[in-house]
Amino acid sequence: MSQTASPIPSAATPELSQRLLEVDNLGVSIHSDEGVFRPLNGVSFTIDRGQAIGIVGESGCGKTMTANALLRILPRSAEITSGKATLRRHHAPEAGLDLLQLPADGREMRAIRGRDIALIFQEPMSAFSPVHTISNQIGEAIRLHENLGRRATRDRVVELLDLVGIPQPERRADDYPFQFSGGMLQRAMIALALSANPSLLIADEPTTALDVTVQAQVLQLIKRLQREMNISLMLITHDLGVVAHMVDYVYVMYLGQVVEEGPVDAIFDQPHHPYTKALLKSIPSLTEQQQVLTPIRGTVPDSRHPPKGCPFHDRCEEVVGEVCSQQMPAHYDVGSKHRARCFKYTPVQVSAAAGRANGDADE
Repeated sequence: MSQTASPIPSAATPELSQRLLEVDNLGVSIHSDEGVFRPLNGVSFTIDRGQAIGIVGESGCGKTMTANALLRILPRSAEITSGKATLRRHHAPEAGLDLLQLPADGREMRAIRGRDIALIFQEPMSAFSPVHTISNQIGEAIRLHENLGRRATRDRVVELLDLVGIPQPERRADDYPFQFSGGMLQRAMIALALSANPSLLIADEPTTALDVTVQAQVLQLIKRLQREMNISLMLITHDLGVVAHMVDYVYVMYLGQVVEEGPVDAIFDQPHHPYTKALLKSIPSLTEQQQVLTPIRGTVPDSRHPPKGCPFHDRCEEVVGEVCSQQMPAHYDVGSKHRARCFKYTPVQVSAAAGRANGDADE
């Protein structure tokens, strides 16, 4: 009896109509005098409308490079070597648009930046021009996407500054960036990102230069605005503690690859990849007073000379065998919507582990 393959869902199905961005096998190379760097090696993830996802990992794992590749703001020496990044815009959700095929400096890509996808940069101190007022800079972004007059633009700037909690927004709009504190400048950066009502907000380490108290305020602000405005959020951070209360789904990156992904509760309660476990062990706990933090030995390898096999095997405490240093593991299902890229979860290893468990039970 022959079996008929199930049809591929069309873009009109409920699943795809809610899909905002789908990134598949994204690869990037950077050519330099020192060799060819490969910061991204097949990154894949999805974002639904209104969903908040977190992308976490150590510095050098490719988190920021992923965001820059999507917005096509890579260095001139960089090139996209593989992949697709399908964006489904509000006015045409049935027709996916591959961002990686658009000219980086073309009119369509410039229209997407800010209007469909907005970015909160790591360093607001360097993101704003020091010789133009806050009003001028946010107003320029508004005029780029909206046909508003000078007065309407000014009113919109004041409205945005008030929305993000800037005191006396009518007066502070005419201040220069150096007249704002770090926390206020980060809030102004959020206002700038929201100026064209984007569908996706990318927050790249949005609290890097802020003290702990202001960090919490900015993160709460981003979370509140994301929910109230029903926009998608892509939070990039090296701190797993930050994503715990900010996102619905987590992607753990290592050396330009996603090594584990799953719902935020599953990642924290039942981490499966040794790298994810190591990251969690390095987070201080408020409940365990005598907890000893365990650092991850070694450093992220040079992307010019990535290790053969699993990229984490030379730092891993749970090496399965020689296969870890010889072959790249595939993604294996380890739970509901939860996958890990580790040889521990191959059918052979799982079967062997079950056999050992049964043997121990018999004894």
